[in-house]
Amino acid sequence: MPRFGGPSSSAAHVKFVAANSKPATLMRTDRRRALPRDSKMAACHDRTRVSVHDKISFMSDLARAKARIEALREQINEHNYRYYVLDAPLVSDAEYDRLLRELQELEQKNSQFITPDSPTQRVGAAPASEFGEMRHRVPMTSMDNALNEEEAHDWDERVRKGLAASGPVDYSAEPKFDGTSISLRYEGGVLVRAGTRGDGTLGEDVTQNVRTIRTVPLRLYGHDWPRVLEVRGEIVIPRKDFEKLNAEQMKEGGKVFANPRNAAAGSLRQLDPRVTASRPLSFFPWGLGEVSGGEVPGRYSEVINKLREWGFRITDLFRNARGIGDCLRYYAQIGAMRERLPFEIDGVVYKVDDLAARERLGFTARAPRWALAHKFPAHEETTVVEDILASVGRTGVITPVAVLRPVHLGGVTVTHATLHNQDEMDRKDVRIGDTVIVRRAGDVIPEVVGVIIEKRPRHTQAWHMPEKCPQCGSEVVREEGEAAHRCMGGLFCPAQRMGALLHFASRRAMDIEGLGEKLAGQLVEKGMVRTVADLYRLEREPLAGLARMGGKSAQNLVDQIAKSKATTLPRLLNALGIPQVGEATALALASHFGDLEPIMDANVDALQEVSGIGPNVAGEIHSFFHQKHNREVIDRLLEAGVRWPEIARERGLLPLAGKTFVLTGTLVSLTRDEAKERLVALGARVAGSVSEKTDYLVVGEEPGSKAAKARKLGVAMLDEQAFLNLLGR
Repeated sequence: MPRFGGPSSSAAHVKFVAANSKPATLMRTDRRRALPRDSKMAACHDRTRVSVHDKISFMSDLARAKARIEALREQINEHNYRYYVLDAPLVSDAEYDRLLRELQELEQKNSQFITPDSPTQRVGAAPASEFGEMRHRVPMTSMDNALNEEEAHDWDERVRKGLAASGPVDYSAEPKFDGTSISLRYEGGVLVRAGTRGDGTLGEDVTQNVRTIRTVPLRLYGHDWPRVLEVRGEIVIPRKDFEKLNAEQMKEGGKVFANPRNAAAGSLRQLDPRVTASRPLSFFPWGLGEVSGGEVPGRYSEVINKLREWGFRITDLFRNARGIGDCLRYYAQIGAMRERLPFEIDGVVYKVDDLAARERLGFTARAPRWALAHKFPAHEETTVVEDILASVGRTGVITPVAVLRPVHLGGVTVTHATLHNQDEMDRKDVRIGDTVIVRRAGDVIPEVVGVIIEKRPRHTQAWHMPEKCPQCGSEVVREEGEAAHRCMGGLFCPAQRMGALLHFASRRAMDIEGLGEKLAGQLVEKGMVRTVADLYRLEREPLAGLARMGGKSAQNLVDQIAKSKATTLPRLLNALGIPQVGEATALALASHFGDLEPIMDANVDALQEVSGIGPNVAGEIHSFFHQKHNREVIDRLLEAGVRWPEIARERGLLPLAGKTFVLTGTLVSLTRDEAKERLVALGARVAGSVSEKTDYLVVGEEPGSKAAKARKLGVAMLDEQAFLNLLGR
């Protein structure tokens, strides 16, 4: 949220005034009319009455301008109070900026309406009553904003003109941390007071809280610091720590923060310093306030080095820049790094490096002429939820998605935002018709950060996950202990078609060589495959007509599909894509039941008799096989000729029942997966590591450490030939 400057004041009572930087909004003239003329007046063609109508129209325009100015001031003051005092903003940064810029433009065109208490004439809101006051002897002014390169060039031109510079000006460039501003006052090298920005002249005394921040030195290092030194900077929270903090807040039922900036502000304004101490706050200096009883270097870049020597953490991204060209290159460089940085930033800051030159440039009524904040496209915006849809993903997971009134965010137009899952829906209480704050960072899918409850229409209703899949009508099941809801029509659901097809053809499933993602995409797109069973109806000629296929490739694919019909029951079970059923569970099911039909007919209790299958997995399996469409696809697979070797149903009748095998090294005559399947089919259990319970270790070429451990434990070891002989018997 931008901070706003107050009236400028003389700095003659101190020996030095340096960087005071927290941006506001650049004031610039908009060539559009501020207010439209009354259409009836504009339509008047009576020349004898033009003068009278013009006067009436002019007076009407003034009245409308005054009313709009007063309304904007009231809105902005309310937003200031909620942001700075309550830590509960109602609007996004971008909307707040628009309101302030509109007020600035109206006041520029109607200067007779400017008053000392206008939000454009001060920095922020009054301090909260719970804290004492801290008066800033050097006001904490704001900075102008640039929203594009043209505005940055205009600022550079004003600087060069103000300094009568014939060539490029030396600037400094640094990230604009998105946190909360603070002023630290040191006397004799000891921290004596710390205050928030407040209204720029009076801030809140938060000394006890600031003392808990480890990156704020309680005593300065070195010996050459001035007797009085005010260091100003930003309190921030790293992204990862912010996520952990919100997770803890949710777990304990506390306040969840919208972003790291609000978390930092809220943490700093705790009445109990112990709460602040528990928060992962960091401090980065960006300038100085009052300096007396000593001197500092003549350049800001040298001041930064001094602050580092005196014990402050300085960003590694600070740079010197020669002219506006270097500044803009820095802006592009930091913009490309933005999403990878550990802290949130919302732009970069350019400052004249020479402190004497800054004094010559001076201040406007609300901001220094020697500094500029070049802001990045907004990460957050305010918009309206027009609908909420249940989106079915490739794996069947159903995600609530907000359909938004289009909004420009982060350089793109956003129309949809994820709501993650039902738990998030319940926590945020997002409803159709709500005004929400939407966030987008880089290429991350936009998400709804929070709801502005005060703007909620009447008679809205809470949203709930549908009981039936919106794509195929299959049952929607929520896995116990999980946040996700899932469509159980995996073999039939159109939304899952691509994912189901690729999984079915994968190496550890039906192993259809040559059926990759691009080809699968064509088959689905052209309607040649609607379920996995349709693969067994594909013919050479239609396939040959697909992109990058040809006759030979088409025939190879047909042959591979035909080859896959001869499979094993564990492979088929894995290929069906039953939720939570992978290779190990498929092997366990196959060896326990012996065939597919008894698995499909088993109830939840019978499924739980299988080793390693609990109530959650048993419920998933039962739901999958009791979806009508899934059964139809399985029947078609069997009709197409998919088959597998028969397995004895009673484990007690299997020759290797009760025996545990472990495999190590490479087998020449069969793959590791084939060896596992053969063993399971004979009733054996295949483990991943050697233990005292291991009966046999099968040793292939280049065995690993398992062989040494087996020798140590006295486990029987079989080479490949002995293993094949055992399987043959």
